[in-house]
Amino acid sequence: MAILEEWYERARANPQRVVLADAGDERAVEAASRLNAEGLASASVIDNAAAIFDSVDPAILSEAVTHPGFANRPFDLDDPLNAATIAVRAGLADACVAGASRPTADVLRAAIRILGTAPESSAISSCFFFVLPDGSPIVYGDCGVLPDPDVDQLASVAISSASTFAALSGDEARVAMLSFSTKGSARHQRVDKVIAATERVQELAPDLLVDGELQFDAAWVPAIGDKKAPGSPVAGRANVFVFPDLDSGNIAYKITERLGGAQAFGPLLQGVGGVMHDLSRGASVDDIVNVSVIAALQAQQS
Repeated sequence: MAILEEWYERARANPQRVVLADAGDERAVEAASRLNAEGLASASVIDNAAAIFDSVDPAILSEAVTHPGFANRPFDLDDPLNAATIAVRAGLADACVAGASRPTADVLRAAIRILGTAPESSAISSCFFFVLPDGSPIVYGDCGVLPDPDVDQLASVAISSASTFAALSGDEARVAMLSFSTKGSARHQRVDKVIAATERVQELAPDLLVDGELQFDAAWVPAIGDKKAPGSPVAGRANVFVFPDLDSGNIAYKITERLGGAQAFGPLLQGVGGVMHDLSRGASVDDIVNVSVIAALQAQQS
Protein backbone atom coordinates (compact mmCIF):
# COMPACT_ATOMS: atom_id res chain seq x y z
CA MET A 1 0.00 0.00 0.00
CA ALA A 2 1.64 3.22 -1.20
CA ILE A 3 0.39 5.46 1.59
CA LEU A 4 1.52 3.03 4.29
CA GLU A 5 4.98 2.82 2.75
CA GLU A 6 5.11 6.62 2.70
CA TRP A 7 4.18 6.76 6.39
CA TYR A 8 6.93 4.30 7.23
CA GLU A 9 9.52 6.34 5.33
CA ARG A 10 8.46 9.52 7.10
CA ALA A 11 8.56 7.81 10.49
CA ARG A 12 12.06 6.40 9.89
CA ALA A 13 13.33 9.85 8.91
CA ASN A 14 12.63 11.21 12.39
CA PRO A 15 11.82 8.45 14.92
CA GLN A 16 9.69 9.50 17.89
CA ARG A 17 9.35 8.08 21.39
CA VAL A 18 6.12 6.05 21.49
CA VAL A 19 4.88 4.36 24.66
CA LEU A 20 2.44 1.45 24.50
CA ALA A 21 0.22 1.27 27.55
CA ASP A 22 -0.98 -2.33 27.27
CA ALA A 23 1.48 -3.90 29.68
CA GLY A 24 1.56 -7.67 29.56
CA ASP A 25 -0.20 -7.88 26.20
CA GLU A 26 1.85 -10.01 23.82
CA ARG A 27 0.61 -8.03 20.84
CA ALA A 28 1.93 -4.78 22.32
CA VAL A 29 5.27 -6.39 23.14
CA GLU A 30 5.65 -7.72 19.60
CA ALA A 31 4.56 -4.40 18.10
CA ALA A 32 7.15 -2.50 20.14
CA SER A 33 9.82 -4.95 19.02
CA ARG A 34 8.89 -4.42 15.36
CA LEU A 35 8.76 -0.64 15.70
CA ASN A 36 12.27 -0.62 17.14
CA ALA A 37 13.71 -3.22 14.77
CA GLU A 38 12.36 -1.42 11.68
CA GLY A 39 13.44 2.02 12.91
CA LEU A 40 9.88 3.33 12.90
CA ALA A 41 9.96 4.63 16.47
CA SER A 42 11.72 4.36 19.78
CA ALA A 43 9.00 2.23 21.30
CA SER A 44 8.49 0.79 24.76
CA VAL A 45 5.75 -0.99 26.66
CA ILE A 46 5.07 0.47 30.09
CA ASP A 47 5.83 -2.29 32.59
CA ASN A 48 6.90 -0.20 35.58
CA ALA A 49 4.39 2.54 36.31
CA ALA A 50 6.12 3.55 39.54
CA ALA A 51 9.32 4.42 37.69
CA ILE A 52 7.42 6.85 35.46
CA PHE A 53 5.68 8.56 38.35
CA ASP A 54 8.93 8.84 40.30
CA SER A 55 10.55 10.75 37.44
CA VAL A 56 7.89 13.40 36.69
CA ASP A 57 7.31 16.83 38.18
CA PRO A 58 5.06 16.36 41.22
CA ALA A 59 2.97 19.32 40.06
CA ILE A 60 1.99 17.45 36.89
CA LEU A 61 0.98 14.42 38.89
CA SER A 62 -0.97 16.59 41.32
CA GLU A 63 -3.01 18.08 38.46
CA ALA A 64 -4.05 14.63 37.31
CA VAL A 65 -4.83 13.36 40.78
CA THR A 66 -7.01 16.39 41.64
CA HIS A 67 -8.66 16.89 38.22
CA PRO A 68 -12.08 18.42 39.01
CA GLY A 69 -13.84 16.29 36.44
CA PHE A 70 -12.78 13.12 38.27
CA ALA A 71 -13.21 14.13 41.89
CA ASN A 72 -14.88 10.84 42.78
CA ARG A 73 -12.54 8.60 40.81
CA PRO A 74 -9.22 7.71 42.49
CA PHE A 75 -6.03 8.03 40.44
CA ASP A 76 -4.34 4.64 40.22
CA LEU A 77 -0.56 5.01 40.45
CA ASP A 78 -0.11 1.35 39.47
CA ASP A 79 -2.01 1.70 36.20
CA PRO A 80 0.26 1.52 33.12
CA LEU A 81 -2.30 3.55 31.15
CA ASN A 82 -2.02 6.45 33.58
CA ALA A 83 1.77 6.13 33.58
CA ALA A 84 1.98 6.15 29.78
CA THR A 85 -0.24 9.21 29.52
CA ILE A 86 1.74 11.00 32.23
CA ALA A 87 4.91 10.23 30.25
CA VAL A 88 3.51 12.17 27.30
CA ARG A 89 2.30 15.02 29.52
CA ALA A 90 5.75 15.28 31.16
CA GLY A 91 7.68 15.14 27.88
CA LEU A 92 9.20 11.74 28.60
CA ALA A 93 7.46 10.36 25.51
CA ASP A 94 6.16 11.93 22.32
CA ALA A 95 3.04 9.81 21.88
CA CYS A 96 0.98 7.13 23.59
CA VAL A 97 -0.97 4.24 22.05
CA ALA A 98 -3.37 2.27 24.25
CA GLY A 99 -6.52 0.20 24.25
CA ALA A 100 -5.55 -3.27 23.02
CA SER A 101 -6.53 -4.60 26.43
CA ARG A 102 -8.65 -1.71 27.73
CA PRO A 103 -12.04 -0.26 26.77
CA THR A 104 -12.16 3.07 24.98
CA ALA A 105 -13.73 4.69 28.05
CA ASP A 106 -10.54 4.03 30.06
CA VAL A 107 -8.35 5.53 27.35
CA LEU A 108 -10.57 8.60 27.04
CA ARG A 109 -10.59 9.17 30.79
CA ALA A 110 -6.80 9.10 30.89
CA ALA A 111 -6.58 11.47 27.91
CA ILE A 112 -9.05 13.96 29.39
CA ARG A 113 -7.72 13.77 32.93
CA ILE A 114 -4.02 14.00 32.12
CA LEU A 115 -3.63 15.65 28.70
CA GLY A 116 -6.84 17.67 28.52
CA THR A 117 -8.25 19.36 25.44
CA ALA A 118 -5.93 21.04 22.93
CA PRO A 119 -6.10 24.87 23.06
CA GLU A 120 -7.33 25.10 19.47
CA SER A 121 -10.12 22.57 19.95
CA SER A 122 -13.47 22.69 21.74
CA ALA A 123 -13.95 18.92 21.97
CA ILE A 124 -12.08 15.64 22.08
CA SER A 125 -13.32 13.38 19.31
CA SER A 126 -12.09 10.60 17.05
CA CYS A 127 -11.85 9.68 13.42
CA PHE A 128 -11.00 6.72 11.22
CA PHE A 129 -8.54 7.06 8.37
CA PHE A 130 -9.36 4.67 5.52
CA VAL A 131 -7.50 3.53 2.47
CA LEU A 132 -10.07 2.31 -0.04
CA PRO A 133 -9.41 -0.70 -2.30
CA ASP A 134 -8.41 1.66 -5.14
CA GLY A 135 -5.85 3.35 -2.86
CA SER A 136 -7.87 6.49 -2.20
CA PRO A 137 -7.70 7.93 1.34
CA ILE A 138 -10.78 9.17 3.20
CA VAL A 139 -11.63 10.07 6.80
CA TYR A 140 -14.78 9.54 8.88
CA GLY A 141 -15.48 11.48 12.08
CA ASP A 142 -16.65 11.06 14.80
CA CYS A 143 -16.85 7.28 15.11
CA GLY A 144 -16.00 6.60 18.73
CA VAL A 145 -16.38 9.42 21.26
CA LEU A 146 -19.29 11.90 21.05
CA PRO A 147 -22.71 10.21 21.11
CA ASP A 148 -24.74 13.27 20.11
CA PRO A 149 -22.45 16.24 19.43
CA ASP A 150 -23.86 19.74 19.67
CA VAL A 151 -23.17 22.42 17.06
CA ASP A 152 -19.80 23.47 18.49
CA GLN A 153 -18.66 19.89 19.00
CA LEU A 154 -19.69 18.90 15.48
CA ALA A 155 -17.77 21.85 14.08
CA SER A 156 -14.74 20.79 16.11
CA VAL A 157 -15.02 17.25 14.74
CA ALA A 158 -15.03 18.65 11.19
CA ILE A 159 -11.99 20.86 11.68
CA SER A 160 -10.01 18.18 13.55
CA SER A 161 -10.89 15.49 10.99
CA ALA A 162 -9.82 17.75 8.13
CA SER A 163 -6.50 18.37 9.87
CA THR A 164 -5.96 14.64 10.42
CA PHE A 165 -6.73 13.89 6.78
CA ALA A 166 -4.37 16.57 5.46
CA ALA A 167 -1.54 15.54 7.80
CA LEU A 168 -1.71 11.85 6.89
CA SER A 169 -2.65 11.98 3.21
CA GLY A 170 -0.83 15.11 2.08
CA ASP A 171 -3.97 16.13 0.15
CA GLU A 172 -6.35 19.02 0.66
CA ALA A 173 -9.36 18.15 2.80
CA ARG A 174 -12.86 18.54 1.34
CA VAL A 175 -15.33 18.17 4.18
CA ALA A 176 -18.91 16.97 3.81
CA MET A 177 -21.24 17.58 6.76
CA LEU A 178 -23.54 14.60 6.40
CA SER A 179 -27.28 14.41 6.97
CA PHE A 180 -30.37 12.63 5.67
CA SER A 181 -31.06 15.88 3.79
CA THR A 182 -29.26 17.72 1.00
CA LYS A 183 -29.67 21.48 0.78
CA GLY A 184 -33.14 21.65 2.24
CA SER A 185 -34.59 18.45 0.81
CA ALA A 186 -35.90 17.68 4.31
CA ARG A 187 -36.70 19.75 7.37
CA HIS A 188 -35.92 18.58 10.90
CA GLN A 189 -34.08 19.85 13.97
CA ARG A 190 -31.33 17.31 13.30
CA VAL A 191 -30.84 18.84 9.87
CA ASP A 192 -30.76 22.29 11.46
CA LYS A 193 -27.90 21.15 13.69
CA VAL A 194 -25.80 20.10 10.70
CA ILE A 195 -26.51 23.38 8.89
CA ALA A 196 -25.53 25.40 11.97
CA ALA A 197 -22.37 23.32 12.46
CA THR A 198 -21.39 23.91 8.82
CA GLU A 199 -21.77 27.64 9.31
CA ARG A 200 -19.66 27.45 12.47
CA VAL A 201 -16.88 25.64 10.62
CA GLN A 202 -16.94 28.31 7.92
CA GLU A 203 -16.56 30.97 10.61
CA LEU A 204 -13.73 29.22 12.44
CA ALA A 205 -11.84 27.88 9.40
CA PRO A 206 -12.72 30.12 6.44
CA ASP A 207 -10.07 28.56 4.19
CA LEU A 208 -11.38 25.02 4.69
CA LEU A 209 -13.44 23.50 1.88
CA VAL A 210 -16.64 22.43 3.63
CA ASP A 211 -20.29 22.10 2.72
CA GLY A 212 -23.49 20.78 4.25
CA GLU A 213 -25.98 19.57 4.77
CA LEU A 214 -25.26 16.75 2.29
CA GLN A 215 -26.47 13.19 1.93
CA PHE A 216 -23.68 10.69 1.41
CA ASP A 217 -24.47 10.09 -2.25
CA ALA A 218 -24.39 13.82 -2.94
CA ALA A 219 -21.05 14.08 -1.16
CA TRP A 220 -19.47 11.10 -2.92
CA VAL A 221 -20.90 10.69 -6.44
CA PRO A 222 -20.03 13.56 -8.83
CA ALA A 223 -23.15 13.26 -10.97
CA ILE A 224 -25.43 13.23 -7.92
CA GLY A 225 -23.52 16.06 -6.29
CA ASP A 226 -23.91 18.20 -9.40
CA LYS A 227 -27.64 17.52 -9.42
CA LYS A 228 -28.42 17.88 -5.72
CA ALA A 229 -25.89 20.57 -4.75
CA PRO A 230 -24.83 22.45 -7.91
CA GLY A 231 -21.89 24.79 -7.38
CA SER A 232 -20.78 23.10 -4.16
CA PRO A 233 -16.99 23.06 -3.57
CA VAL A 234 -17.34 19.65 -1.92
CA ALA A 235 -20.32 17.73 -3.33
CA GLY A 236 -19.28 14.73 -5.40
CA ARG A 237 -15.63 14.90 -4.36
CA ALA A 238 -15.55 14.90 -0.55
CA ASN A 239 -12.76 13.03 1.22
CA VAL A 240 -13.67 13.88 4.83
CA PHE A 241 -17.12 12.84 6.04
CA VAL A 242 -18.53 14.21 9.29
CA PHE A 243 -21.42 12.23 10.74
CA PRO A 244 -24.17 13.92 12.78
CA ASP A 245 -24.02 11.39 15.64
CA LEU A 246 -22.11 8.40 16.93
CA ASP A 247 -24.75 5.91 15.80
CA SER A 248 -24.30 6.76 12.14
CA GLY A 249 -20.53 7.23 12.33
CA ASN A 250 -19.80 3.98 14.12
CA ILE A 251 -22.12 1.95 11.91
CA ALA A 252 -20.75 3.50 8.73
CA TYR A 253 -17.10 2.89 9.56
CA LYS A 254 -17.72 -0.80 10.21
CA ILE A 255 -19.69 -1.18 6.99
CA THR A 256 -16.94 0.58 5.05
CA GLU A 257 -14.29 -1.70 6.53
CA ARG A 258 -16.15 -5.02 6.54
CA LEU A 259 -18.30 -4.80 3.41
CA GLY A 260 -16.40 -2.15 1.47
CA GLY A 261 -12.99 -3.79 1.94
CA ALA A 262 -11.29 -0.60 3.11
CA GLN A 263 -8.27 -0.73 5.40
CA ALA A 264 -9.15 1.19 8.55
CA PHE A 265 -6.75 3.00 10.88
CA GLY A 266 -8.11 4.12 14.21
CA PRO A 267 -9.94 5.22 16.17
CA LEU A 268 -7.55 8.18 16.11
CA LEU A 269 -8.17 10.61 18.96
CA GLN A 270 -8.43 14.29 18.05
CA GLY A 271 -8.48 17.50 20.04
CA VAL A 272 -6.30 16.06 22.82
CA GLY A 273 -3.56 18.15 24.41
CA GLY A 274 -0.95 15.60 23.32
CA VAL A 275 -0.66 12.74 20.86
CA MET A 276 -2.60 9.73 22.11
CA HIS A 277 -4.53 7.08 20.21
CA ASP A 278 -6.95 4.33 21.07
CA LEU A 279 -6.96 0.76 19.76
CA SER A 280 -9.69 -1.77 19.25
CA ARG A 281 -9.42 -4.63 21.73
CA GLY A 282 -9.40 -6.87 18.67
CA ALA A 283 -6.33 -5.08 17.29
CA SER A 284 -3.65 -7.16 15.59
CA VAL A 285 0.08 -6.55 15.89
CA ASP A 286 -0.05 -4.86 12.49
CA ASP A 287 -2.81 -2.56 13.74
CA ILE A 288 -0.75 -1.53 16.75
CA VAL A 289 2.32 -0.90 14.61
CA ASN A 290 0.38 1.18 12.11
CA VAL A 291 -1.41 3.31 14.69
CA SER A 292 1.92 3.83 16.46
CA VAL A 293 3.43 5.04 13.18
CA ILE A 294 0.52 7.46 12.75
CA ALA A 295 1.08 8.70 16.31
CA ALA A 296 4.77 9.18 15.57
CA LEU A 297 4.02 11.18 12.42
CA GLN A 298 1.66 13.46 14.35
CA ALA A 299 4.24 13.86 17.10
CA GLN A 300 6.73 15.01 14.46
CA GLN A 301 4.37 17.85 13.59
CA SER A 302 3.40 18.85 17.13
